[in-house]
Amino acid sequence: MSPSLHGGVFPTGLATGIGSLPFTDARDAAELVLRTHPDLPAIPQLALPREGVIAQWADALPEVTIAPDGSLIVDHDLVGEALDITFTQESHAGILGFLDAAALASTPIQRVKAQVVGPLTLGTALVRAGMGPAIAFERALETVETWLGALEQLLASRLRGARPLIFLDEPALVLWKRDEGPIEREDAIDVLSSALAACTAETGVHICGDGDIRLAFEAGPTVLGLPVSDALIADVGSIVRHIDAEGWIAWGAVPTDRPIGESPDPLWRQLVGTWCELTRRGCEPLRLRSQAIVTPACGLATHGPSQAERALRLAAEMAERVAAQRAAARLTAGA
Repeated sequence: MSPSLHGGVFPTGLATGIGSLPFTDARDAAELVLRTHPDLPAIPQLALPREGVIAQWADALPEVTIAPDGSLIVDHDLVGEALDITFTQESHAGILGFLDAAALASTPIQRVKAQVVGPLTLGTALVRAGMGPAIAFERALETVETWLGALEQLLASRLRGARPLIFLDEPALVLWKRDEGPIEREDAIDVLSSALAACTAETGVHICGDGDIRLAFEAGPTVLGLPVSDALIADVGSIVRHIDAEGWIAWGAVPTDRPIGESPDPLWRQLVGTWCELTRRGCEPLRLRSQAIVTPACGLATHGPSQAERALRLAAEMAERVAAQRAAARLTAGA
């Protein structure tokens, strides 16, 4: 869906998580996200092979067997058989445990973030497991669209009144950035756009590392999830167009590939420096702050529990600064 249809849907100053957490107990993971990001908790994925970004959702395909390490094994004789879309404790303990914890929360949840594997990443995994590209991406799109519908129904029944933001996790976008995608670029845009259009909730695309931002933008999500780095400047055109169309950006401002300290100050300086450079190249500075969510750059499964909590808290502290800057800018403009 076009971002222009979704402007103004979030309050400024939200923080949330991205991907997995270093827990195997769903209750521990749920308590952490509800405590650190109460305004937009991210439903956690647990640090288990069956809750990997691909394995958690590929299990619906009858032709796919999930190996103990989370990799995929394809039985070509079963390709095309009906999907089995079922939330199970084996593959979705993080989701089910979060919903149980949320039901006991003293304050009803107003918003919630969830994530599903993107069709480009699932399709790429199926190709690598031996499936032909055409059928692989057809099956991937069917799988993701069906999971999205089931997830929306589950959230509506268990979190009544909460507004979901559902991300498609697309680490495979790095392949299209390198011109190494298994399908043509325009076909990839159509696949991703179709998956987003199947979702009635607000949508996002999480772009890991040096992924193809322009491809994700052209697919039309409400939110682009981008890791903060100097490389973003090369995609300023897509960022400007997304912001101008009232799209939002989830800034991956807390690094997950190196140690982080206790203070948000150096991370805040890096984020503001990125905004300043984008502003010099055409971004409207108030929109950058007004349409911003703050997150870790990626999942936190490889971190220790205390490190993961620190990363989520730093994201929350930075989001408070975003809200304060935005309020100050509006007061200045009004004066």
